[in-house]
Amino acid sequence: MSSPRKIIVIGAGICGLSSAIWLRRAGHEVTLVDKDGPGAGASFGNAGLLAQWAVVPVNTPGLITTGLKYLLDPQAPLFLQWSYFPRLIPWLIRFAGNANERDTRRMVTGLAPILSDSLDQHIALTRGTRAEKWVAASDFSYAYESRADFEADAYSWAIKREAGYVPELILDAAVQEAEPMLGPAIRCLATLRGHGHILNPGAYMADLALVLQEEGGIYRQAEVRDITLSDGRITGVETDHGPLPCDGAVLAAGIWSKPLMRKLGLNVPLEAERGYHLHFTNPSQIPRHPLMIASGKFAVNPMDHGLRCAGTVELGGISKGPSRAPLDLIRRGAARAFPDLTYDGVEEWMGFRPSTPDSLPLIGEIGRTGVHAAFGHQHIGLTAGPKTGRIVADLISGARPNIDLAPYDANRF
Repeated sequence: MSSPRKIIVIGAGICGLSSAIWLRRAGHEVTLVDKDGPGAGASFGNAGLLAQWAVVPVNTPGLITTGLKYLLDPQAPLFLQWSYFPRLIPWLIRFAGNANERDTRRMVTGLAPILSDSLDQHIALTRGTRAEKWVAASDFSYAYESRADFEADAYSWAIKREAGYVPELILDAAVQEAEPMLGPAIRCLATLRGHGHILNPGAYMADLALVLQEEGGIYRQAEVRDITLSDGRITGVETDHGPLPCDGAVLAAGIWSKPLMRKLGLNVPLEAERGYHLHFTNPSQIPRHPLMIASGKFAVNPMDHGLRCAGTVELGGISKGPSRAPLDLIRRGAARAFPDLTYDGVEEWMGFRPSTPDSLPLIGEIGRTGVHAAFGHQHIGLTAGPKTGRIVADLISGARPNIDLAPYDANRF
């Protein structure tokens, strides 16, 4: 390993927390900085799934046809704030440009290595700490209204099978025997064994921040406003609480990484996919393991503090508040899938998933600046966060990660 260095990690979501903990364990002096607190954004409101099976990107062949059909259907899980559409056009062109067989295979090749051992990576990150209680092993099922609906997803299941994710099909009345909470609308389950989920994402992030501090790292709540460079390399960050000198930095601020990248001379084509959740408190029923309700493209996760239904995609930037339509779609879908569910209350949430045109994150050093990127994970941030942090810590420490990093090149745009 190189000699210990003074590293600032910007962003206290799962990627930043994981980077900071692994850097501290490698012997570096680590300060984690976030303007809102640990896991205040997407790392708080995500579905809580360790989605090792999520190797199929959104922009597969047929994206344009499917996207247009979804946008014209108010019951479909894709929404657009039309006032933002002109600003989205350059990103959408590049996103759609990857929606072909060759680029899909390239994206799958990049996604699989950072997803396949997610449960093991979360266990390694938390073993023996206060945070390990939030990591749970579980099966995972896609819930379809019919076998024909499952077969209509043949393209994505073929990719999953090639990656080693082969489903066990449960049909008709056996569905309710396997998962009693499901109503008669669901007639097909495609079940994957040996996955995992997080029992409380917000509490998990808070505990990871405490783990960092218990292991000798520093956490500061402050807003990073600028990056100081000398001869092209970082020497410090400027915050609203004053300057912080450093030898290197990790940029893991999700969608908020974009303006800081501009300060480093890069214009990253990063857009926010606005994701939503409903969190039901004191539910009368919970599923035996997490589910994906295929018709509404939202996940269902039994957590220690209620039942979370999370998903959908809305394109519309970061300036406007939540829209009703995605929340209403999840509510209708949950009522159809779980007709007997009652609950004391429901929490509504909206957050921003940082998405690149090629559905792959940015991981690695930005030029020769001493700043390492760890953002842009779209739907897979929680799943890939611990491995991303471990890779970044290895790079900064002078170790060579046992993974081809070319798909995540931070300078590719």
